[in-house]
Amino acid sequence: MGIVNVTPDSFSDGGDFLDPDHAIAHGQRLIAEGADILDIGGESTRPGALPVDAPEELRRVLPVIRGLARPGNPPVSIDTRHPEVAAAAVDAGASIINDIQANRTDPAMWHVVRDTRAGYVCMHMQGDPASMQNAPRYAHVTAEVLAFFQDRLEQLALAGVDPNRVILDPGIGFGKTSAHNLELLRNLRDFTRLPHAVLLGISRKSFLGKITGAGTLDRLPACLACTVWATQQGVQLFRTHDVAPTRQALQILGVIQSAPPEIQ
Repeated sequence: MGIVNVTPDSFSDGGDFLDPDHAIAHGQRLIAEGADILDIGGESTRPGALPVDAPEELRRVLPVIRGLARPGNPPVSIDTRHPEVAAAAVDAGASIINDIQANRTDPAMWHVVRDTRAGYVCMHMQGDPASMQNAPRYAHVTAEVLAFFQDRLEQLALAGVDPNRVILDPGIGFGKTSAHNLELLRNLRDFTRLPHAVLLGISRKSFLGKITGAGTLDRLPACLACTVWATQQGVQLFRTHDVAPTRQALQILGVIQSAPPEIQ
């Protein structure tokens, strides 16, 4: 899942693709690099980010979705927590709704998913982007995230959402300390045993910098280490800024694991 941030304030590429033509060109580059899905977002969800209202979010993302959701291109995902943005994005050509605010109480987003039959990424987050990193606490983070997913799956079923369309994302970096993130990574098998695809977003995350000392744009080796580990634990989808290196790492891992005839 290649990331297309149409925002002025995302943590690693804010402002780079705010112009729709630049964002569309970036999406085409990610397709050429091997992206299977394009995830388009018009609101930064970095820690401390301020909310963006739905009209502004729509102004940012709709031209980009229309430019990329074309025959022959990979599916487009809309990264949003606003039901009205999700509905308009699907109408413009998106087929997946990536919802960081799955801890919602209002079922309006789930009714959009039900009515449009879009795919739905259900992500765990403690709090909201503005407050999520203000001393997040868990007694047992893996157990609590698993319990969250069980509750969300029940709520989605009550809203009429087809469970086969639901993807789970444990929300690395969303209301978690470095220790919480590492525990979730160690216990990914607990999530991949569930009858749903699991998506992992670890691209350029700050906890990797805290461990390695690497700056935001220098964390690719750490991301690839996490990606290879997660693949071995059964994770199927990866949201990344760096499509080509990630695909190459997964390609080599697949070749090693499949034990093909010797390559000369």
